[in-house]
Amino acid sequence: MSLKIESEVRGQLKYDENGLIPAIVQDVKSGTVLMLAYMNEEAVQKTLEEGRTWFYSRSRQELWPKGDTSGNIQYVAAVYFDCDADALLIQVQQTGGACHEGTFSCFSRVLQEKENSVSTEWAALAWLEDVVKERQEELPPDSYTTYLFEKGLDKILKKVGEEATEVVIAAKGGKEDEIIYETADLFYHLLVMLRDREIELSKIWEELARRHK
Repeated sequence: MSLKIESEVRGQLKYDENGLIPAIVQDVKSGTVLMLAYMNEEAVQKTLEEGRTWFYSRSRQELWPKGDTSGNIQYVAAVYFDCDADALLIQVQQTGGACHEGTFSCFSRVLQEKENSVSTEWAALAWLEDVVKERQEELPPDSYTTYLFEKGLDKILKKVGEEATEVVIAAKGGKEDEIIYETADLFYHLLVMLRDREIELSKIWEELARRHK
């Protein structure tokens, strides 16, 4: 989109009497709603120009860039506005947790939860994928993930096989805590394998969706 067209589109946005517009922030990988914040016109402009989220604090009455203190920066993938042009949806690549309490999403407290609801906690798998990718790029010392990448694919595949066997043994034993623990180990090692093969987790979701259809 050209700067001229983008400026014209921004001009359609409707701010409230305080010059603010609500912004729903969504994790672009998992679709998890991360937080709700407010923007003024300057915050919108900075977000579009810098490619990271800026908000307006109603309590402090000042602009603030998300992640400057915590390091959990939100990198913007897309910005949409609704049919009334009075609310924004911002899709981001979330680093770390979005909430100041340390959770991946600010929406972690239950008011009502039925059996067919989807917990926001499952999005931790997408977050873990980002952590594995970061370890591969930076190779920090004393990291088990670094150790696996340095040893190479054969070592990674051996661990995947071992962990799969551990899941089978745990399932035969029937103890819930052991099954959960070993399955978590398997998920982690599968993510390391996928990262080594340069396959995004989203490709797996797409394949599962294709089969469902």
